[in-house]
Formats: sequence, C-alpha cells, structure tokens
Amino acid sequence: MRGLQQKVAIITGAAGGIGGALVRRFCEEGAHVVAVDINDNGLKELVVSLKEFEGNITPMVMDITDHAGVAGKVGEIKDRLGRIDVLVNNAGWDLAKQFVETTPDFWNKVISINLMGALNLHHAVLPIMIANGGGKIVNISSDAGRVGSSGESVYSACKGGIIAFSKTIARECARSNVRVNVVCPGPTDTAILRSFTGEGEFGKKIYDGLVRAIPLKRVGQPDDIPGIVAFLSSDDANFITGQVVSVSGGLTMHG
Repeated sequence: MRGLQQKVAIITGAAGGIGGALVRRFCEEGAHVVAVDINDNGLKELVVSLKEFEGNITPMVMDITDHAGVAGKVGEIKDRLGRIDVLVNNAGWDLAKQFVETTPDFWNKVISINLMGALNLHHAVLPIMIANGGGKIVNISSDAGRVGSSGESVYSACKGGIIAFSKTIARECARSNVRVNVVCPGPTDTAILRSFTGEGEFGKKIYDGLVRAIPLKRVGQPDDIPGIVAFLSSDDANFITGQVVSVSGGLTMHG
C-alpha cells in the first residue's frame, strides 16, 4: 500500500484475533502501531508474538469506555509520537442472547464497548487529525449492523449506529481531509462467533450451517480483514470516504 510507511496508527482491540492480525499487517506496511487494549497480558503476548516488529509497536492499556481516560491516553500518544495519522476502531464485545433474555446492564456494557468506545476515540483523535491536515479512520462494524443477526440485537444496533455515525463524520470532516470508512466482517472465527455458536454438537450444527450459507464455503479468518483496512488507511484510498465494505465471503452482497 502507498503512504503507510512511518505513519502513526492507533488500533483498538489489538489483543484479539482480528486486532492482532491488523497490528501485524500495519507493521508489515512500515507503520508505527499504537496497539490499544484493556487486556495488559494480551498486549504483552502480542508484542512477544510480533518480536520482529518490536520497534514498530507501542502497546497501551486503555479503557475505551472512559471518555476522560481516552482523551488523556490519546494526548500521551500525540506528545510521544508527534501525530496520529490513522485510527482503526476494532475493539468489540458481545454474548449471544435473545433480546428478551437480556437486561439493561447487559445493554449498557454492549453499548459502552461497541458504540461509545468508538465515539470516545473519535472525539479525542479528530481534533489532532484536523490540526495535522487530515487522516484516515476505519471503523470495524459488522454485517450484523447491515442486515441484523439473531441473538445479537443490541450488538447489531451498535454496529448499525457505527455505520451511520461514520458516514456523518465523513461528511463533517471531508473539508479537513479526514477520510472515514467502515469495514463489516461477516461471520469470522473470533471469540464472539464462538460465543454465538456455542460448544458441542449443537454448536457444530450452527457453524456448519454458516459454512453452507456462505458462497465461499468457509467462515472468515482474522487474516481476511487487514487487507481492506490497510488499503482504506493508505494513500491508495485518498478519494474514498463514507463507504461501507463487507468482508463476508459473499454472504451479504450490497449494491
């Protein structure tokens, strides 16, 4: 990709499966990655697993649901590295439950992580990007936010909200040269999918049903996601903003 060399990129949810794959790809492209997660041990394991890129990674423990805390940490990044060129909002969490079985406490947790967390990062990072003459933001939503997903009602609401929010910020910040796009993974082999399918024979049936429904006949893997994210963060995507791209093996095909 053109123009990622030496760029400073914040990637949230870095200790997870997709997050780790994103960190690796951005390091391979020559970016300096601020790897953000609430899981300190997970970040340490990530750095060890990417030892060849040790000089390109700044691990940072951050609670993305804490607005003041996010602002402080983002300020530290700006002071330490001088700028922020790319933000990838990847952090997410959910448990598969029918809506009538959920509680307001559960809703609040899902909303805090999947929606408010991204808003907090935007609120802290956008002024820095605008002052610096522009930047790229890629928000990881989900096809659940485009077409719905049984057992993921509140999560789907958050991910749909991320899509609408991203398009609005893309419009508001276009004159400031900030490009904002969305990537929507379909079923991907992550902890969220495993919580959805469950264990044992019943879980296998659900998983196999997903495979049958996907035209490419497999669920996604974390390594399927970083290519489009790196592209949208690069100079090759300078004239692309406000767009939503599904990475779903053809399960969803939007015109």
